[in-house]
Amino acid sequence: MKIADKMYVAIEYALSLDSGQEVDRSQEGRPLAFITGASQIIPGLEKALTGMTVGDAADIKVEPEEGYGTVRDDLFQEVPRNQFPTDVEIKEGMSFEAQGPRGPFMIVVSSINDNDTVTVDLNHPMAGQRLHFAVKVVEVREANEEELTKMAGGCGCGCGTSDQADCSSSGCNCG
Repeated sequence: MKIADKMYVAIEYALSLDSGQEVDRSQEGRPLAFITGASQIIPGLEKALTGMTVGDAADIKVEPEEGYGTVRDDLFQEVPRNQFPTDVEIKEGMSFEAQGPRGPFMIVVSSINDNDTVTVDLNHPMAGQRLHFAVKVVEVREANEEELTKMAGGCGCGCGTSDQADCSSSGCNCG
């Protein structure tokens, strides 16, 4: 059976960046499972998997536009210094968990400003990165009614957006 829309798919994968650094992989014996067409994985990976069958393996390159998006300047925001813990010396590159309307999400300190503000980056940490997936398809089947009903849509977290940057800026913690 070939991977097509609205199918249950499970893959084993390793994800690395252009530098060769591995940043994620499926756990041994626990493949990543998703429903195609439900925006549960990045678009470029899903497109590349379409038509594959159980046992197929491939090295897939996904450009930023089809992955976690390009870096968006509008997702750099100034935040008052007093919004950070007072007992921590803030440095560029530090990550903090912030609370948004849809739950916790990560922010990264981009710069510390002279005017008692800190510029934070709300882009997904892998925005702007070319992604390299080594994948093996381990299961393909028709999705059952329960699986189709549970399809949250959006970025896979239930926030309802397929754009990772919109998801991050809305306070959702995806990816």
